[in-house]
Amino acid sequence: MNANWKDLARATLEGAESNRMTFPESVKMLMDAGFDGYAVDFRRSTRSYYMPNGETIELKMEQTPGQVAERFDAETVKEALREARALVPGYTYQGFCAKVVGAGAAGYIVSLLGKRVLYYGRTGETHTEYFPGTHPAAKP
Repeated sequence: MNANWKDLARATLEGAESNRMTFPESVKMLMDAGFDGYAVDFRRSTRSYYMPNGETIELKMEQTPGQVAERFDAETVKEALREARALVPGYTYQGFCAKVVGAGAAGYIVSLLGKRVLYYGRTGETHTEYFPGTHPAAKP
């Protein structure tokens, strides 16, 4: 395994948790390095990064405050995403995580190939968020 891609994975996690790197910046870095995507599991406080050849790395995240709410509230997840995109005053990745966990998101899967993020709840409800300008319905 190439340690460099593992270092990049660690750098994106550390960048998010320290609020030094935005989601678009980390996505670009991972795409440029050839990652397929990554998955965040709030219940285990982990991020797993995936390469196309099947190699993976699982990293421990900061513990998200609170438990995953039982009911999945897609509207609150969307609100958290709007705040993240706008980098509203006081925005932090940890605050984003707390908000989506409170909205019932047990985790999310980032598909760099599919240019989307799938948020999922404890009972299987989902919300798909497309990278800006990539929604299939927007294509001619």
